[in-house]
Amino acid sequence: MKIVVLDRSSVGEDVSVEAIKQFGEVDFYNSTPDELVAERIADANIVVANKSPMNEFTMKDAKQVKMICQLSTGYDNVDIEYCKNRGIHVANARNYSTAAVAQHTVALALSVLENLPYYDNYVKSGAYASQPRFAHFKPWYELEGKTWGIAGMGNIGRRVAKAAEALGCKVIFFATSGHSDCRDYERVDWDTLLAQSDILSLHCPLSDRTFHLMNADAFSKMKKSAVLINVARGAVVDTDALYEALVNGEIRGAGTDVFEKEPILADNPLATLKETGKLQLTPHMAWASIEARERCVEETCKNIAAFISGEGRNLVVNFLQHFAPAIRFPNESRITKLLLYRMPEDVPVKGRNKSVIVASIKILDTAAFRRCQIRQQGSGCENFVTVLLFRWK
Repeated sequence: MKIVVLDRSSVGEDVSVEAIKQFGEVDFYNSTPDELVAERIADANIVVANKSPMNEFTMKDAKQVKMICQLSTGYDNVDIEYCKNRGIHVANARNYSTAAVAQHTVALALSVLENLPYYDNYVKSGAYASQPRFAHFKPWYELEGKTWGIAGMGNIGRRVAKAAEALGCKVIFFATSGHSDCRDYERVDWDTLLAQSDILSLHCPLSDRTFHLMNADAFSKMKKSAVLINVARGAVVDTDALYEALVNGEIRGAGTDVFEKEPILADNPLATLKETGKLQLTPHMAWASIEARERCVEETCKNIAAFISGEGRNLVVNFLQHFAPAIRFPNESRITKLLLYRMPEDVPVKGRNKSVIVASIKILDTAAFRRCQIRQQGSGCENFVTVLLFRWK
């Protein structure tokens, strides 16, 4: 098994990635310029990436790639439709950074509300030592009694909601995907979220629905005392609109860990706002606690191990779900495993009859189905794959 890690530095040099070597021959690259991706993955079976582009241009000659394993939760760099058509699994690392991002969300909100950088500088500058009074203060604000709005009630959103509630906030949320199974907090529409939120934190993926979700129109509907926190994706917020909202006093302040272009461009207008208390900026580090980065590597290893053993885990693109979504079985009580094998022209796996398991799903058992065949659709490959049922406990 040939594994290529394109973005090793994305988890930091202080975190080991040696565990990936247990799965086969591994080539490690700290980072990979776009123009070198195709060359480096040419003979890979599994590609471990973070920001490197995974699309037709970079992968068209990488005929042996069976899986893309993201060293991240996000997969903006992967052309999902292309991978579906190629029958390539895509897995991401999930929930490894939930605690870290939620913690940083609250930290940014508190930093803005309490104007912490100002007070830190006041003491260190010597100003506090030279004043006659025991205390020095400017206006700052409590969370108690405030309304905390959340855009995107996934795992991170829910963790933030619990923290906000513990700090005395009322929590409301907007489902950016259009649906949510959360019943613990009040769900509202977008305009209501904007109008009622004292703190509004963003926890949604970047998509066509969320690109520039926070634009000039959105800022105009917020309270002038509101604080915006963005730990989602930079392009969820229109940078120019945020700058204008802060300069013109449409909102009190903001904290952002993400930017439309990363690293931040030298001419980004947000970097020119020097007034402490208005804006807190951090360099896309909300996810990157030492514990979270260690979990990210662990999750990646579990995803690779599951793929090799035929188990579907954290799959964004599942070969079986794409090519055989309509397979249904009678509802019986016993649980089985459905394994999908590719035929011998693929990479051999010892003990698998020179086939490669490319998908697996737990299904309800049936005596009526023991073996069937389906044809790959839209992959440009006319060979058959075999579907086998095994009892699973």
